[in-house]
Formats: sequence, C-alpha cells, structure tokens
Amino acid sequence: MTTTLTTREVLTAGLRVIEGGQSASGAYIASPNFTEYHFAWLRDGAYVALAMDAGGRADSAETFHRWAATVIESQAARIEAILVRLEAGEPLRPEDMLPTRYTLDGEPELVAGEAWPNFQLDGYGTWMFALHSHLQGAPATAYHRAVELTARYLSSAWRLPCFDYWEEFGDRRHTSTLAAIAAGLRAASRLLDEPAHDRVADEIVAFMRAKCVADGAFVKGPEDSRVDASLISIATPFGLVDADEPVMTATIERIRNELASPTGGIRRYDGDTYYGGNPWLLLTAWLGWHDRLAGNDEGHARARDWVVRQASTGGELAEQIMDEPQDAGFVEPWIDRWGPVADPLLWSHAKFILMESDAEATQW
Repeated sequence: MTTTLTTREVLTAGLRVIEGGQSASGAYIASPNFTEYHFAWLRDGAYVALAMDAGGRADSAETFHRWAATVIESQAARIEAILVRLEAGEPLRPEDMLPTRYTLDGEPELVAGEAWPNFQLDGYGTWMFALHSHLQGAPATAYHRAVELTARYLSSAWRLPCFDYWEEFGDRRHTSTLAAIAAGLRAASRLLDEPAHDRVADEIVAFMRAKCVADGAFVKGPEDSRVDASLISIATPFGLVDADEPVMTATIERIRNELASPTGGIRRYDGDTYYGGNPWLLLTAWLGWHDRLAGNDEGHARARDWVVRQASTGGELAEQIMDEPQDAGFVEPWIDRWGPVADPLLWSHAKFILMESDAEATQW
C-alpha cells in the first residue's frame, strides 16, 4: 500500500506498536492481531529489545531481558537433564529440547490445536547477544544464572539439527542459527568472564566457513546451497565476519540479486511458499540496516523508502506484502488456514528502528 508518511512517523508508530505489544510480564508479543503469533519468541524479542535500546527506551528492553532470564531459570532442571543426556550421547527428540517461544506469562506453549515446530536454538543465542549490548559493560550479576544455563545448553547442542528462523527444515543445520549461537556464546564469554565460551564460538565460526560456504558466499546450511536473507545477521548485527570481507559481500550480493522482488522488497529464500513467498518488510529493513553500516547510502535509502511505502496510514508495518508472491497458488490457502498476514509485526518495526538508528552494530 502507498502512503505519504515520513520516516519519522513510521519510527514513532513503531515505538507505539512495540510498547503496546509488551505484556506486563515484559514479554513482547510477536503480533497482536494474528492469533498464531500470540506468543513471545526469544529471537523476535531480542531484536525488539535491541531496537528499544536504540530508540531510547532502555527501560522496555530491561523489562524484556528480566522476563527472558526468569523464563530460562524456570527451565533449569530441564536444561540440566538435557545436558546429562547429551553428554551421555543419548538421542533427543525435538520435543525434549527447550522451546523457541513461550506464552506471555513465560510458560511453554500448550498445544491446543495445530502444533508448530518449536525446537530452535537461534533465539537463545540472539538473546545473550542483545543482553550484552543492552548492559553496555554494566555488571551482569542479575543475569548470571540465566546466561550460564543458556551458554552451557548452546555449547552442548549447537551441532544438533533444529528448525531454522522460519520454523522449517528441522532435520538440517542452518548457518543463520549457527551465527546466532556463536554470537551468543561470545556475549556469554564477556558477561561471565569465561573464555571457554569464546573457544566454542570460534569452533562454530570455523565450521560455518568450512561447511556453509558455496561459490564464495554463505548459504542456508551445509545441506542447502540456497541463499537466505537471514544470513545478513552474520555481519549485521553479530559482527562475526566483517561487512567488507569477500565472503560477506558475495552473500549480500546474492541476497540482493536473487531475493529482491520487482519493486525491491527482500524475500526469505528462493522457493518460499508461506503466504506465497512475498517480500518481508523486516528483511528489507535488515538489508537497509546492513547497507547503512557498510556505507552503502544508496542501498539504505532504497530499503528505507520501500518499507515506508508499505506502511499503513497509521504507520504500522506488516510481516510481508501480499502482491509479489513467488507462488501465487499458496496465497489463498494460507489465508484460508490462518487469515490475513500478521499486521502489525513487532519484529518488522524493530528492524526499521534499527535501520534508522545511529547505534553501531556490535563488533567482536
């Protein structure tokens, strides 16, 4: 949809949407108007917290981080049991592992209807990365137990296949997930003053370079040579690879060349059929965020203008637009199944705020 809103108006709407979507518990709901997203994802929430810090709302980010730490500590016995089984080499099912999303009250999801894939590791790493950024060198005493539990869990589980950012391909390992884990463990190393977590992070990055690169660019994973827009995270914000390193510039160019829609929005990956596989606002903003930090002013402006054009008259940002599908045959089936696409989506607003903030990406 076309609007005449300014960037500032969309930013202001984003802060309003996020503040309205934060529960009294501190959790951020993924989307208030989309029933399937009435949960708190650690990944989404971590990026929203980064955005709230960048937008001058550190109190909102602090409340989220306190909620996340409490949730993780409540899973301590489960984590310890998982670690014992992993150490013994016992096989674990996805449902044995920690969930990727929780209720707003911090409870694991109780499936009353259609079950979603719920074993993902990226959110736990992204949370520790965002927490380290939030604290800005302040003591992490209040978070020590939660970070210690999370770091041990990720250090032991990082080799396991799990579902990716998009709750898909649960039998594979995913480069973006590995990047989130490595960034989280580097954050944990600093928060806990524990060099062992850095060593595991280095091992993960070495694995990514050895097994997750094809034709000079990062790809979705060792078993999938496609490019995925979430690979932007390797450089922005995680800083695991410099933006100007050839493997990263090649990755960004593949994303730009292979995943851009006719109007310039960025899709998740080639072959995506969720609601037809349209361009996502948060992914377009993510590329714009990366371009700004990399000094590509033209790319940043192009992404910013595209996202602003998609805003509603009130400045709200949806998950994806609906008129540039990769496969139009999948649009109506998803609408029939779950209704119109999520609108607004807090994660979309978070990425737009980060794209326009002056905060630099954390570099390791």
